Amino acid sequence: YFVNSGSEANDLAMLMARAYTGNYDMIALRNAYHGGNSSGMGLTAHSTWKFNVPQSFGVHHAITPDPYRGAWGRDDADAGRKYAADVKSVIDYATSGQVAGFIAESIQGVGGCVVFPDGYLKHTYEHVRAAGGLCIADEVQAGFGRTGTHYWGFQTQDVIPDIVCMAKGIGNGAPLGAVVTTPKIAASLSQRIHFNTFGGNPVVSAQGMAVLDVIDREKLQENAHKIGGRIFAGLERLREKHNIIGDVRGKGLMLGIELVKDRGTKEPAKAETAQVLERAKELGLLLGKGGLHGQTIRFSPPMCVNEADADFLLAVLDQAFSEL
Repeated sequence: YFVNSGSEANDLAMLMARAYTGNYDMIALRNAYHGGNSSGMGLTAHSTWKFNVPQSFGVHHAITPDPYRGAWGRDDADAGRKYAADVKSVIDYATSGQVAGFIAESIQGVGGCVVFPDGYLKHTYEHVRAAGGLCIADEVQAGFGRTGTHYWGFQTQDVIPDIVCMAKGIGNGAPLGAVVTTPKIAASLSQRIHFNTFGGNPVVSAQGMAVLDVIDREKLQENAHKIGGRIFAGLERLREKHNIIGDVRGKGLMLGIELVKDRGTKEPAKAETAQVLERAKELGLLLGKGGLHGQTIRFSPPMCVNEADADFLLAVLDQAFSEL
């Protein structure tokens, strides 16, 4: 099913899950972002992105599997299973025991590039499917080779979703999104009329096809792995040099730098993050920020970036941090 944006894709995926299962409750994650429309806002779990209007009915938010700020860190090999247990608890205590589905970004983007512990999605999917639900992967940011090691973000967790939502990278700037699922699940929409006026129109479809060709022909996934690794290694060196950097994380060309006032308390360095972004802009580098407090510098650069671009990025960040 072709749509026009990631928000529309996630909205349709939720409709599919409810229509197919006959259940209503959805499980999402705290710190998640799934869109700015009404249903996407309901799935989202950031007060900064949620207007004070009726929303989130039937949506329950489980604990964020955040190895940096959460209860179980990267030194715990069983962290994925432990975080997934909270999804089971939400199903048991907050729903009838039957759910329509579970949705998660394969790597949380707006939340600050949070990479889940190994095994998290595998254990979570088991709990959700046991409760009659479908598993939805929001690949709007992580998909199309951006992680470098895999074409899809969910592959890094060794799972197969029931529904996959995609946008952004699929059209390289064109208003194109898509929802992919099995014929059996898709057939649930035949109960009623479903139509999208501009979804899959010839212009954006042509651009989408061209994007797929370029990703393969120019080996952009391989480049994301190579350049992403170069940037990540540089970020780790910056963390050793600048105490304000609490954590660096990400995969391929989807990366985050969380800034803290104190590494012990992990108090978010919101003002300092804004200052670094402003200085970087003055030096010719545009970056974004994420996290509930805007304390994480996050960036997903074009997948065609080269080594010189990576070195420039690291040099600008080093200067911006040094001037704090």
